Amino acid sequence: MEELSRRVCLDVRRGEILRSCSPGPAASLCVLFLEPFTFVPPLRFMHIDLITDDASLAGLAGEWDSLTRDVPFRSFAWLSTWWKHYHEGELFVLAVRDEQNTLIGLAPWRRSRHAGRGKVLQFLGSGEVCSDYLSLLTTSDTAEAATTAVASWLTRNNREWDVLELAGVSTSDCVAAKLVGNLVDNGNAVNRKEADNCWRIELPDNWDDYLAALSKSHRKQIRRLWKNAFESGRAQLHTASSPEELQRGMEILVDQHQRRRRSLGEPGCFASKAFSGFLHEAAERMFPTGQIELHWVEVEGRPVTAEIHLSGGGVSYAYQSGVDPDYLHEESGRLIMIATIRRAMEQGRRAFDFCRGDEPYKAHFRAEPRPSVDLRIAADSTSSQLRHGVWLAGDTVKSLVKAGLNLTGMH
Repeated sequence: MEELSRRVCLDVRRGEILRSCSPGPAASLCVLFLEPFTFVPPLRFMHIDLITDDASLAGLAGEWDSLTRDVPFRSFAWLSTWWKHYHEGELFVLAVRDEQNTLIGLAPWRRSRHAGRGKVLQFLGSGEVCSDYLSLLTTSDTAEAATTAVASWLTRNNREWDVLELAGVSTSDCVAAKLVGNLVDNGNAVNRKEADNCWRIELPDNWDDYLAALSKSHRKQIRRLWKNAFESGRAQLHTASSPEELQRGMEILVDQHQRRRRSLGEPGCFASKAFSGFLHEAAERMFPTGQIELHWVEVEGRPVTAEIHLSGGGVSYAYQSGVDPDYLHEESGRLIMIATIRRAMEQGRRAFDFCRGDEPYKAHFRAEPRPSVDLRIAADSTSSQLRHGVWLAGDTVKSLVKAGLNLTGMH
């Protein structure tokens, strides 16, 4: 196979992708993705099925997870459960099959219709659920063929969509880079905006090595907490090991999350019936496979904090948490954080991911930012490009207004 590289170039002023080019000087343009890829000749008779109904979606269950690259947010259980509870718009899943009818790629999208934006494609699992690391699903061996096929299908069928909005795409996702590059090659316009980072700790082999990486003051605090809480026997970490314990842990999580958020004047995530129903069912479906873990810490027999994690590919993803507002003096949030990080090491996990959001405590625990971007791809059609131009103008005005408010302190 011939090893190539692709540069996708951006207009620095607007974040607009201008063109895809072969390796060479980038001049004054910045680079969104620079990833090596293997050139794979197009497969004959490769075809794409557009999945728009629930029965056909269910028919993909047995093949879906072979393409997730072990990221639980991409799993069939997670995304199909999201669709069941949110059901926003229409299913728009592209299934790519090769000449042997083997599934080699999936674009897990939905389509909604808007007066100003037209027909909009977005990831399943997006919105308030805030699924991280979503992508086009494929394997490293079939990525080039799958992304080429999807980009070609979208370009040929540009009456089916006006804009593709991909939120929170990791800049290290080479599959997304290939899809973007192919779309640009086919004449579609792409706009890029920085999004919140995900944060991840690459775990060392043991707890002492992890502590050594912390600042001296933080290391002292963690050792004090561990000794006074866990070594003394006052606190215990519990991890659900049965469906009954999962149910109990979910009750603790919901109660403590909601009480804490309300104490801050916020409604809390579980005030949304769709979110509550989604997460309860996703937990039930993914718990038997080990893709969901429910942890809580008890201090002197009373639950004071709980967290639900996703797990896959040797990574623990801290997804949602709750703390008892009456026990904040116990530093319960930090208790469960250090206990679950240590547990991840003991289980041989390679990383602990705090997911999306730039809260300061993540860097304090020596997590490193993993940049992500929001991508907006406009179809290569007259009406879509006109809509895109209007959107760009409005977005520029919003940015100028925001910049002005920041300068005057009115924000």
